[in-house]
Amino acid sequence: MSRVRLQDLIRNNHCQIVRQGQSLAINDPSWRVKLDDEIRLQLPPPVDTRVLGQEIDLDILYEDETLIVLNKAAGMVVHPAPGSPDKTLVNALIAHCGDSLSGIGGEKRPGIVHRLDKDTSGVMVAAKTDKAHHSLSDQFAAHGRDGRMKRLYQAFVWGTILPATGSIDAPIFRAPHNRRKMAVSKSERARHAVTHYRHMGSFVDGQVSHVQCELETGRTHQIRVHMAHIGHPVLSDSLYGSGMKSRTKHLTEAQRTALEALQRQALHASALGFEHPESGEAMYFEADMPDDMRSFADTLGVQSKK
Repeated sequence: MSRVRLQDLIRNNHCQIVRQGQSLAINDPSWRVKLDDEIRLQLPPPVDTRVLGQEIDLDILYEDETLIVLNKAAGMVVHPAPGSPDKTLVNALIAHCGDSLSGIGGEKRPGIVHRLDKDTSGVMVAAKTDKAHHSLSDQFAAHGRDGRMKRLYQAFVWGTILPATGSIDAPIFRAPHNRRKMAVSKSERARHAVTHYRHMGSFVDGQVSHVQCELETGRTHQIRVHMAHIGHPVLSDSLYGSGMKSRTKHLTEAQRTALEALQRQALHASALGFEHPESGEAMYFEADMPDDMRSFADTLGVQSKK
């Protein structure tokens, strides 16, 4: 249980201290306990979330009583927000999980511990319990440095990346003149961001590359920003690669048609590994490229791989 959740329970009169046989109601989280105090915490039943469940098809890779792993479709927003009030992944999870949600922070809702951009497809995990939410959040915060978590992405980018393997270590902050964009920044408020990449193959005389990226940090639009920063924006990325439209002249008609049909950045979260919050077992899940991205890959002659 999180510190914030415990503080809320205390403030809302769900805590008592039994001291020398006398029961004291406590609503101040800073109350100083004494030796031999008995602390009694009553957990109220979780309340229904204000977000409504909606029956939406999900591609579920794994599910148990503590978490659910799924392959998110491109075009699906993860969490309700202005402009996307419903038909989100959270709406779908509330409807699918139902009473198996034991309550995150006292509310029956899925625990979203990481996000994928609306138009990025791929593997995601969500928590069903407070304990799973806390454990997975810790693992994402460690960004794999403790060996528990691994996140791999497949992308098609413009040009041939050299060297073939490397790391992009460049802090990211919101772009000053466009609030929709992120950018590499020297601002003191910019957040540390590291992306490791591996060149998987070049196509169309070096005009297009297939790359695999592994995240060491998880910033908004990180791979898209970092690839654009080194001069190799992700294909069909209207936000960070709009200046590359002229390069489509190098593609064959079949390749251009498949790329136009993609209608989103050519980026897919292909694998996610983490430690199970309850058993401690190493879990690892993969999802092959979805049909739209696979169709473009086929025109390049990319072999099917996760």
